[in-house]
Amino acid sequence: MKIPYKTVAFGTDTMRVPDIGAILRRSGFWLIALVILLWLATGIHVIGPDEVGIIRTFGKYTRIEKSGLNYRLPWPIERVDRPRITEIKRFEIGFRMNRQTGKYIDKPEESLMLTGSLNIVDMDLIVQYKIKDPVRYLFRVRDVPTTVRLATEAVIRQVVGQHTIDEALTTGKGLIQTESMKMLQEILDSYECGVTVTQVQLQDVLPPDEVAEAFREVASAKEDKSRLINEAQGYANENVPKARGKAAQMILEAEADSAQRVKRSQGEAENFMAVMRAYKRAPEVTRKRMLLETMEQVLPGLQKYIVQTDKGSDLVNVIGSSLLKTEEQPKAKTEGGSK
Repeated sequence: MKIPYKTVAFGTDTMRVPDIGAILRRSGFWLIALVILLWLATGIHVIGPDEVGIIRTFGKYTRIEKSGLNYRLPWPIERVDRPRITEIKRFEIGFRMNRQTGKYIDKPEESLMLTGSLNIVDMDLIVQYKIKDPVRYLFRVRDVPTTVRLATEAVIRQVVGQHTIDEALTTGKGLIQTESMKMLQEILDSYECGVTVTQVQLQDVLPPDEVAEAFREVASAKEDKSRLINEAQGYANENVPKARGKAAQMILEAEADSAQRVKRSQGEAENFMAVMRAYKRAPEVTRKRMLLETMEQVLPGLQKYIVQTDKGSDLVNVIGSSLLKTEEQPKAKTEGGSK
């Protein structure tokens, strides 16, 4: 910058000296320009990858900016809010966890609830949610975290009041969580909080300390009952198929024996009819043959003789060695063990 000078008279002499006024006027202009430039530069801002930028002009919402480098008019004209839309927020009902020591602090005024069977139950739970609509989250409700907490306390007490204490302590936990999550989301949507409930998780569901021992005994008895039922069911599953298999086997064996007896009876009947027909044709021969077959069966080890007489006959005389006594002297031929 060129320094301005001015002429100053000192008596009869003159002298050129810097013009302080001009220097100040010029310096003030550049200083103001520098201040304005710095003020405008404050409008440059960065939106994180898990954030959205909510721009307010003179306090009123005007637009949304995406993640990255952005610009807005400097304060007080415009300002930016950066809610984290991907962050999972959580809070506890019935207890508080000390982040430093990791210990739990019980809050009985929050955890004690009345069930549908008019029993008191001590229930701790954790609720998780995230921002769904950042504009509603910032401008519809004054204090969203407190609103979500109070709504959760109201919902969980209503849902627990619709179930018995046995359901709350044992099999109904999953149903209570599902119903609470659904009802809480409906209430928050009606409030236009701009959040989505991602999880309602029951931590500890216990009876009050005064009756805890009695509940443990009841639970132990129920477990014993379930164990005995399971053992009986297992015994039945093991033995019923065996009994059914054995019964089927016996039925098949009986059917096979029946079929065998029927076939044998049919064969015997056919054999009898064949003998009957032969008997009708030659009664004497048939009787003799039946006699010989009977002797074969009754006296299998006896030595037998075939006797041929001089007179000749259509029959073959077979007698044992001890019965060889005839009126005529036969010509005998020995044959061992068969006709």
